[in-house]
Amino acid sequence: MDKNLLHGLIRTFLAEDIGRGDLTSESIFGEDQIGSARLVAREAFVVAGAGAVAAEVFKVQNPAIAVIDPVEDGRRVQPGDVVLTVCGPVVDLLKAERVALNLLQRLSGIATLTARFVDCVKGYPVRITDTRKTTPGLRVLEKYAVRAGGGTNHRFNLTDGVLIKDNHIAACGSITEAVAKVRARAPHTIRIEVETETIEQVRECLACRVDIIMLDNMTIADMKEAVACIGGRALVEASGGVNLDTVAEIARTGVDIISIGALTHSAPSCDIGMDWS
Repeated sequence: MDKNLLHGLIRTFLAEDIGRGDLTSESIFGEDQIGSARLVAREAFVVAGAGAVAAEVFKVQNPAIAVIDPVEDGRRVQPGDVVLTVCGPVVDLLKAERVALNLLQRLSGIATLTARFVDCVKGYPVRITDTRKTTPGLRVLEKYAVRAGGGTNHRFNLTDGVLIKDNHIAACGSITEAVAKVRARAPHTIRIEVETETIEQVRECLACRVDIIMLDNMTIADMKEAVACIGGRALVEASGGVNLDTVAEIARTGVDIISIGALTHSAPSCDIGMDWS
């Protein structure tokens, strides 16, 4: 986690939530009043961002706040487990509370859902990966949470790699032409991935010697045929409509990667509260 980037995001989030000041807390407590609080799990989940994110929210709000025993990323907790303890000025603990909880709940939800998908494909040589279907402004954090849950990351942004999708192909005219144009411009160090919807498109990709072939919304039967047709000549990614009921069957087809937008766009937040000590 790049702390300069993270702290910039946190300052924006705190400014949004605090506004010109915490009218309630500042009316009740003096600046010199010290207290402590615990962030407590209300349900079972996989932790993401206790020390790396939530703790940093409190530290950005006031560096004098002490952070005690944050639970490690990827660890599973049960209801009643303490995820993080903080001690410092009461006013600053209360000002940082909501932002810290919002982020920890969101990231742990993503890690928990990712871990469920990863558990479903244990024993298969396949990677569970995210997509760019993230919350604007939170991508770096949400992709961090995917890793905490045992998944891997796809492109962070459009400069990270070449992915020729259906609209590129439709606007350009063909996979062959699109690949040729990319090869004429992109650095030789960049892999080329192409999204396909039919076996005919898979064969066209093989003829173009692309590096990664995405099987988008294909049936299980078509995926099996595509994997056999590719025969190890390119990495194979399956995508589109993947859920917890289908992911193991998709893994059995022999694909190398399964990308799942739901990891970041549909993960429910975990229930975490801040209890005063």
